[in-house]
Amino acid sequence: QDISYTGCLSQLHFFHFLGSSEALLLAVMAYDRFVAICHPLRYTLLMSPRACLLLAAATWATGFLHALMHTLMTSRLRFCGPNHIQHFFCDIKPVVRLACNSNQLNLNLLSIVTGTIVIGPFVFTLFSYLYIVSFLLLKVQSKEGRRKAFSTCISHLTVVALLYVPVISNYVPPSSRSSPKRDMIVTLMYNAVTCVLNPLIYTLRNVEVKRALKRRLFSREL
Repeated sequence: QDISYTGCLSQLHFFHFLGSSEALLLAVMAYDRFVAICHPLRYTLLMSPRACLLLAAATWATGFLHALMHTLMTSRLRFCGPNHIQHFFCDIKPVVRLACNSNQLNLNLLSIVTGTIVIGPFVFTLFSYLYIVSFLLLKVQSKEGRRKAFSTCISHLTVVALLYVPVISNYVPPSSRSSPKRDMIVTLMYNAVTCVLNPLIYTLRNVEVKRALKRRLFSREL
């Protein structure tokens, strides 16, 4: 399917804008869980509406600037043709592979900057949950309290793993080691599979959804 040069750059920009913003928002959600579980009495102070607004604004601004950097760096490349992209859409690696001039700076920025935006929140999320687990095991005596806290965290951790792991494997390693076919499979994983599973992961925590699912399965058995 044909796409214009401007349309391709726009697609690239919005994909990385929304993708990097999502990665950062998952880290903000981990911080929210950390405050709610480990500092419940200070939650309204630390996660006030103003604090939430600032965190959201910082997340979207960082995502926008990150995407803008890649868009501008890609626009400086020359494309001599044939401009056939071996991918589902205009992602950075398949686009810069078509360039006639040197694309090494683009690939280095992709590995370093994008890797930092993904690995940084991922490490922050892991350390947040390590602290939460140690806090629950050492300071929370109630089994019911532990169960509720773990139930709240497990859905978020599942989404984190489904997004961060394929994204890191796609953008962090040197591009010379990856093939277009592998990139397409990994991209399909975190763009399609993760989006399909997210509603199931979050809604299955809902008591009413669980009851409806049990009734449905039980009625089929009868």
